Amino acid sequence: MSMNNTQRWMGGVVLLGGGVLLAALLLKGKDEIDHQRLNPPEQAAQVENNEVAGRSSLTVDVETEKRLLEQQRRDREKAVAEQEARAAEFLAMQQQAEADAARKAAEEYAALNAHRIGQQSSDNIPPELVEDEQAKQKRLAEDKAAAQKKLEQQKQEQQLAQQKVVTSDAAKKEAERKAAEEKRKAAELKAAERKEAERKAAEEKRKAEERKAAEKKEAERKAAEEKRKAEEKQKAEEKRKAEEAKQKAEAEKARKLLEGDSDKQWMVQVALAANEANADAVAAKLRAKGYKVTKSPTSKGIRIMVGPSKDREAADALRKKIASDTSLNMKSAWVNEWVPLDKR
Repeated sequence: MSMNNTQRWMGGVVLLGGGVLLAALLLKGKDEIDHQRLNPPEQAAQVENNEVAGRSSLTVDVETEKRLLEQQRRDREKAVAEQEARAAEFLAMQQQAEADAARKAAEEYAALNAHRIGQQSSDNIPPELVEDEQAKQKRLAEDKAAAQKKLEQQKQEQQLAQQKVVTSDAAKKEAERKAAEEKRKAAELKAAERKEAERKAAEEKRKAEERKAAEKKEAERKAAEEKRKAEEKQKAEEKRKAEEAKQKAEAEKARKLLEGDSDKQWMVQVALAANEANADAVAAKLRAKGYKVTKSPTSKGIRIMVGPSKDREAADALRKKIASDTSLNMKSAWVNEWVPLDKR
């Protein structure tokens, strides 16, 4: 009986130690899993705060954001893999402890049976020992099933946490994509508005320059027109004064030529012009031949005369000379008795 009690006490110590170790491992794994499950939102919040602060201070391009998100995803995957590895390690340690406890109990039970066989028949094994062994095996099986169930629950919780992280990452990426799209559209709209404003400003400037150029051109045309009219008016006035001076000079010249010792002088009248222009043309032809020409206006026209001569014979000889000159074509010339106006 003393041997059986010792074996029972040793078996109880082993089972108690295995249970404590298993409980410690399970609690440690649960704490770490809970810590890892609770920390990602805090880390994500911290990262998000850092990103917001970064965006407020400077503009982070899309490639940098992608690299940061990819690094966060790899970190989370690494943390989940480490959690799974620790959970598997805890399970292996638990299974090894259970196996060691069962092996040690089996060895002790075999040693006890061998000792009892040497002392007494196997029929004399106390029934309470058999019952204790069955209860122990049942309890070990129940503990193993509970540990397996708890491990499965932990795995499910890890999978749910990972799914939540993936869902959160997907939602965050979608939100960031929408924000980037809105930002791009706003930038394009702003650029289009700025381009349209620049186009309108350029169009207004071009119209203003064209209007200014047209006004300047019109002012220059009006100034040129006024200048031309003034010049024409001045030329006409100068021409009129020149004609008056010329006529006055010719009249004075004729008067001086016709004035002499006698009151009567003889002139050869070659033509009677209808206007001043025709009279000037005829006079120019005669002057080209060396004749002295005098113009005298009358009510019927302007007389063109050559002379004066001192007597009629000289005037008639001059008439014949002029009539015989075919280049002059003045065959109808005749002699007139000329009396100056102031002596009539």
